[in-house]
Amino acid sequence: MEKETHKVVRDIDAKDLAPIVLFVYNRPEHTRRTIETLQNNELANESKLFIYSDAAKNAEDESRVKEVREYIRSIDGFAGVNIIEREKNWGLAASIIDGITSIVKQFGRIIVLEDDLVTSPFFLRFMNDGLRYYENVPGVMHISGWDYPIETDGPDDVFLWRVMNCWGWGTWADRWKYFEKDTDRLIEGFSKEDINSFNLDGVEDFWGQVLANREGRINSWAVYWYASIFKANGLCLNPVQSFVKNIGHDGSGENCARKESYDEFPNLSSKQNIKFPGDIYESTVYVERVKKYLRKHILTKIKEKVISVLYQK
Repeated sequence: MEKETHKVVRDIDAKDLAPIVLFVYNRPEHTRRTIETLQNNELANESKLFIYSDAAKNAEDESRVKEVREYIRSIDGFAGVNIIEREKNWGLAASIIDGITSIVKQFGRIIVLEDDLVTSPFFLRFMNDGLRYYENVPGVMHISGWDYPIETDGPDDVFLWRVMNCWGWGTWADRWKYFEKDTDRLIEGFSKEDINSFNLDGVEDFWGQVLANREGRINSWAVYWYASIFKANGLCLNPVQSFVKNIGHDGSGENCARKESYDEFPNLSSKQNIKFPGDIYESTVYVERVKKYLRKHILTKIKEKVISVLYQK
């Protein structure tokens, strides 16, 4: 078994709050912004933080991994900080799967972040409230802190739907047990109707990520968690207005090419008293809002590509 280095900065009783698990690698500035906004959360000083630092996969990354590790060893502002430094490079997918499995088994619930996510000061409040509210509702398998920049007018703070978003999220041990990363078995178990529904009725191409994993073009974990939820007929809770923004679409991340991201939000949510739905069903209203946004986003990208090609001629 791999030897790992653990460092506890300080520790107090934080039994009532879900532990935060943060995965970092070689992006010191992204990591700093992620930590600073997390420290600014109202429940940060009552929350335990676990940081998984993957080892460098090549000599080129060593200095930046070292810089990240020096920084995370200095942070405070949490109930406890436990740093797990990998002595070999696991890669993002393996590190995340192992870290989540270990921590959620120990604590029963978990909040997960990566090193390119900035959060609203009320992100931890939202996540913990949701994890408590749906703790005994097995049909809700995942809570996301991020949402597409959809229309936010209306009386609802949150909605339930089939799709899993992984930019700041949480779950429970009795639901994470359904996670499986077996590409061949997954493909065999999905019908054409399943794939269409999985792809949000053909609006997105999440299934393409499964095929890309099979072909070895990427090695990811999130699409398998979505597929595990989907096959278990589970639902995911989303805020109508996002509590999280992804700052990693600058070409610096693994499986994250340079591109204009979905999350150009004018403001992150500042809601503190969320009204959670008691009825467990997918919201057709908000699913249609996401579809509307995605169709518009796709058309914008097509127009930009056409214009780019024309100007190159």
